[in-house]
Amino acid sequence: MTTKAYVVGVGMTRFEKPETRDWQYWDMVKEAGTAALADAGVPYARVEQAAVGYCFQASTAGQRAVYELGLSGIPVYNLNNNCATGSTALMTARQFVEGGIADCVLAVGFEKMSRGSLGGGGSGPGDLTTSPVARHYGIMAAGHGFEASPPTAQIFGNAAREHMERYGTTEAQLAAVGAKNHRHSANNPNAQFQDVYTVDEILAAKTVHRPLTKLQCSPTSDGAAAALVVSQRFVDEHGLRDRAVEIAGQAMTTDTEESFASGSCIDAVGRPMSRAAARQAFERSGLGIEDVDVVELHDCFSVNELLTYEALGMCEEGASGKLVESGATTYGGSWVVNPSGGLISKGHPLGATGLAQAAELVWQLRGEAGPRQVAGARVGLAHNIGLGGAAVVTLLRRS
Repeated sequence: MTTKAYVVGVGMTRFEKPETRDWQYWDMVKEAGTAALADAGVPYARVEQAAVGYCFQASTAGQRAVYELGLSGIPVYNLNNNCATGSTALMTARQFVEGGIADCVLAVGFEKMSRGSLGGGGSGPGDLTTSPVARHYGIMAAGHGFEASPPTAQIFGNAAREHMERYGTTEAQLAAVGAKNHRHSANNPNAQFQDVYTVDEILAAKTVHRPLTKLQCSPTSDGAAAALVVSQRFVDEHGLRDRAVEIAGQAMTTDTEESFASGSCIDAVGRPMSRAAARQAFERSGLGIEDVDVVELHDCFSVNELLTYEALGMCEEGASGKLVESGATTYGGSWVVNPSGGLISKGHPLGATGLAQAAELVWQLRGEAGPRQVAGARVGLAHNIGLGGAAVVTLLRRS
């Protein structure tokens, strides 16, 4: 027997540049978790399980964090799935609820990061031989060599070069992603950046790894986000129908041979995973991309937004540059993509990102997003990906 799972409360901190605020990770979780519980009108004493995601803290940091919400003795699960960690926590909570293990589960994600670019994940600076993503970087090195720029920017930058060479995508189209998302974040008080830039200004910014400039790359960030996931029985017993947003479909996929067989950075950074996760989520929900109104997707770099358009079926393979250029992915278009500002402008505290996406979609589907509200939004899609690899696609529906 399974039951439907609903998100009835969400909360997040503002995402900020590391070391901006004098706080610890447990302070972040207290703020985001308290907000989610208050949003639902549910006390922490009713929470039966907690799924906590983070990447850069020690084991059992999840316990230390949620103890700030209450010392109730519930099971706490510590999760790390690289940049897909937040959505992995949400998926864990959903599975507990749908499987009848619990009626009320809190999913939390947080990160307290250091300034500067992320390393490659090895045991020391510049050491990629021990990295969990060594195979991915091996694909890159074989096709493009290995340079001194940040490894993640290199592999995505090289994916962008391949897309340009293969499909004629232009640097201006890549920059249009950044311009759109920076423009959207101007209406988001939780975003790390709220400045608006033109395509020309984005192209003129400092190059991180050609063709990607600084304003097309997600920053390191501090922050936390949370979602309260409950069963249909819990919704009915506590009168939460007006707060409830259904998790209509969700899927996680990991790398297959397709990620590596082609020798392409486009595949190594996850387009095949994203395509498979989207297909499964659509099948489970009975929805299609044409039913989706608003999308929060993993634009860690501008090229990944373009790759994800193709993976989600928003356009044909290779046509994503023209899609963003046409205005189809902003207000007045077919979908509004990253109304929050996305990772590029809202920020990217790794463990919190997937849950912040869910929070934005819940606000959109309830009609609570203020000046960034997508008119008439009823179905939202979240896409969260981590190298190594994991891709999670979640469909949320407001009935």
